[in-house]
This record gives sequence, structure tokens and C-alpha cells, in this order.
Amino acid sequence: MRTVGVEEELLLVDPDSGDPRAMSAAVLARAARAAGDQEENGTEGNDSDSGEAAGDADDVFEKELHEQMLEFATQPQSSMAELAAEIVRCRAEASRLARETGCEVAALASSPLPVQPSVAMGRRYRWMEEQYGIATREQMVCGCHVHVSVDSDEEGVAVVDRIRPWLSVLTALSANSPFWQGKETGYQSYRSRVWQRWPSAGPTELFGTPERYHRRVADMVATGTILDDGMIYFDARLSPRYPTVEVRVSDVCLEPGTPVLIAALVRGLVETAAREWRAGREPVDHSVSLLRLAGWQAARSGLTGELLHPATMRRAPVKTVVRALLDHVGEALSDHGDLDRVESSCAELLAHGNGAQVQREVWERTGGNLREVVAECVRRTQG
Repeated sequence: MRTVGVEEELLLVDPDSGDPRAMSAAVLARAARAAGDQEENGTEGNDSDSGEAAGDADDVFEKELHEQMLEFATQPQSSMAELAAEIVRCRAEASRLARETGCEVAALASSPLPVQPSVAMGRRYRWMEEQYGIATREQMVCGCHVHVSVDSDEEGVAVVDRIRPWLSVLTALSANSPFWQGKETGYQSYRSRVWQRWPSAGPTELFGTPERYHRRVADMVATGTILDDGMIYFDARLSPRYPTVEVRVSDVCLEPGTPVLIAALVRGLVETAAREWRAGREPVDHSVSLLRLAGWQAARSGLTGELLHPATMRRAPVKTVVRALLDHVGEALSDHGDLDRVESSCAELLAHGNGAQVQREVWERTGGNLREVVAECVRRTQG
């Protein structure tokens, strides 16, 4: 069974005001001290008294582009139940570390409150700030990246080619960024629009072979516009570090169960695409222009309006499009034992709303109080 790993980016906020706090260095230092304490006590990961995240704390958490953000990465998992438990543990550990340094964590894909982001120290981040200017300084958005194992680059490229039309549906399901710099944006996932400012971001044309994929990456790096292959920000790419396909279209999700849904769907898409490739089925050749429109529509509507149907690239009700996705990956989900979990989670989201809808509901109920929005999201981050 294919393994799945999840990376989540969390926002660090003031416990009283909800304003983003540039505290990532302090939180990471606290994580390193906690890992050192575990080693001195002869305990590691799940053997610790608190039952916290698997692995040493300083291995789980990483700094991000901005000092108001904290990232964690799960271990590769075959079981969605184990992945769900690890996400809960990592979020709880992130919350504990943040509180010990005077802040809180919130699974917010963008800050509802105004903020002047602080770019983290490091040669790479300074290069990005010099190269991209204000786009780097404003790029304080939190995503959820899903890695699914593949057997080879050949299989990976076949997967990347075949999952393209379905990725916008994941953006709609995960949408969790309706506010930006103190303003209502009119979008459900404004993070995805901000993300498109990177020159290498977005959907891709069909590659066909690993050679064409790697040639395209090499040509992009050779322009000097990006620093290296780690800055290939395709919606779906071959990971430069792991034998995985990495899907990067989702907002960080408010409730801890939603990234598990996204991970299960991504594994279902990867497995379905690999089976189609082995069966000799050609990928659907939608243009990049149409895929960009599908991504925009998903960011605008989320689960509250129409989406572009991945098969036809024409407008259709959200429930119809989500149902089409479930039907498309249904056999793979069933084979993985994920079908009931995914069906139930999708029904829950469609009935009660995703993070963007929760944020808007709090905003409307409190008369536009964005500090209350942040406070509610802090409460919901751990479930």
C-alpha cells in the first residue's frame, strides 16, 4: 500500500489579540530543548510521558519563510487512522510549544488580521526577498502538502499528468482563507491566489516522460529566475527529496480531520492514475489555461458555489463535482480501506462547511470581529 505523509504550516498568533507573532525561532528552540530533554531521559517520540508526536520534536518541526509560521511534517503512514493520530499529536505538540513561548497556533491559511510579515533568517530566504521583492514579504500563507509514494520517476510523471484535472476540487474542499490583511476577500481560498505570485507556481502541461519533466525543471532553474529545483512550485510535482508525488494545492485545513480526507483523496488519485497508466489509458489533455480557470473557480467558490467539472471543464454544482471525484477514485479508496472514511468526511464538509465557511460564520455572527475569528480557529485547530 502506498504511504502518505502530510506537511502542515500553522500560524503563530498572540493568545489575547490574535495578531500574528514572529515567534518561530523561539518555538523551534523550545522544540530542540524538548528533544534534548528526551534524549537525556532516555525517551524518544511516542515513548515520552506526554505521548507526543512521533520522532524528536526538533525533527518534526521546521521553520518557514516567515517568522510568524511553523511547519510540521508527519512520518510516512500506510493507515489513515495512524496518519490522523499523528496529525493530532503534532498539532497538540505545536500548541504546547507555542504556549510555552507565549503564543498560540492556528490552522489558518491566511491571517484574518493585518500583519507585516517578517522574513526568516537564512541565505535562501534572503535570496527570495531580493529576487521577488514585495511578493516574498506578502507571501505569508499556510498550506497543506501531501506526499504519496511512487515506485519510480516514470510512474510519478504518469501520475502528475493524470491527476491534473482533479486538483482544483482539493482546493475547494480545503478552502480556509477568506480574509486577508483585515479584509473580506470574496474568495474562499485567497491563499491559493497569493501562491500564484511565485513564477513557478500553478498547473502544468503534460510531460509524458521523466526525461521531459526533468528537462523542464533544469531549463527553469537555468533561467536564474528560481534558485533550484526546490523552488519548482507546480500544483503536483516529483518531490526533490523523497520518492513521492507531492500535491501542493490545499490550504492548511481548520479541523484536524480534513487533512486526513485530503491525504486519502490524494492517495486515491495517485493510485487511480497509476492504474490508468499501466492500463495504457492516456491522460486528459486539458490546457493549462483551462486548469488555471478551474483553480480560480475553486478558490472563489470553495464549497459554496459552482466548480468546473474536471471531465468537461464546464460549471457544475459542488456536490456533483465532489461526487465525480469520489466515483473517480472509489475503487482505489475501497482497496485501501478508506472509502467509508472519505465518504463520511465529504458528507460532513458539505453539510457543515469547511474552514472558510466556519470563519465567515463567526465573522457574521460577531458583527465582523476578526479577533473572534482567530480565537475560534485557535480553539478548533486541535479539534
